[in-house]
Amino acid sequence: MSRSKLLFITGVSSGFGRALAEEALQAGHRVVGTLRNAQACEKFEALAPGRSFGRVLDVTDFEAITPLAAAVEQEIGAVDVLVNNAGYGHEGIMEESPLSEARHQFDVNVFGAVAVIKAFLPYFRQRRAGHVLNITSMGGFITLPGISYYCGSKFALQGISETLSKELKPFNISVTAIQPGSFRTDWAGRSMVRSPRTISDYDASFGPVRETRAKRSGHQPGDPQKAARAILQLINSPAPPASLLLGSDAVKFVREKLQQMNTDIDAWEALSQSTDG
Repeated sequence: MSRSKLLFITGVSSGFGRALAEEALQAGHRVVGTLRNAQACEKFEALAPGRSFGRVLDVTDFEAITPLAAAVEQEIGAVDVLVNNAGYGHEGIMEESPLSEARHQFDVNVFGAVAVIKAFLPYFRQRRAGHVLNITSMGGFITLPGISYYCGSKFALQGISETLSKELKPFNISVTAIQPGSFRTDWAGRSMVRSPRTISDYDASFGPVRETRAKRSGHQPGDPQKAARAILQLINSPAPPASLLLGSDAVKFVREKLQQMNTDIDAWEALSQSTDG
């Protein structure tokens, strides 16, 4: 087995975070996982006593993140892999969705992740080692109707991740954006926040989309445990990529978008280049 690592994973109560924590512990790694309350922390620590450490954290409590990172580094050890997994999906036609929902979506999915990264980077940089994994989504590159706030937040985190990978390369710190497709997590189930329908003009186009998304919840093609094992392979790579797609649907949809982008670039190339001085 490769060297045991210490992983810090946000949001280990369910979904990808839970699957990754379980697989990492089974592989002999140590895991610090963040959860929302003390009772959940106790249950998490019982998974592998002495190797699983639960810490209470809401990633939107930005003031609490830096002290927590310092305590983890001092009390548990040097974190090798930081996984920004905490997040949720918002569904709703943009015109129908309050601006407050957009702000909260970005607070959790973007600013929470950025705050956690900033808290750990000084330690990673000092050691000239570390790997940051940001769970984005295929929705950080392709788009689907009814999840504009979610896609916007994942596009933002994707861009931050790719930029950060270039900034941190001189310090031997890797950054990888993990872009899952549709997996059997509760993303489209109880974890999803849905704005109420209010504008009838969207009934014909969006009604069937919302109904299909809800029905598919729990029946998606992706297996979270297999995704977790793929991520464990990634963190053992000496040269990890800046982005990694997970799931056949993610590969399919991203390739289709790339092909369409190439077609559009070719069709509009003359106009695009006409603006040079």
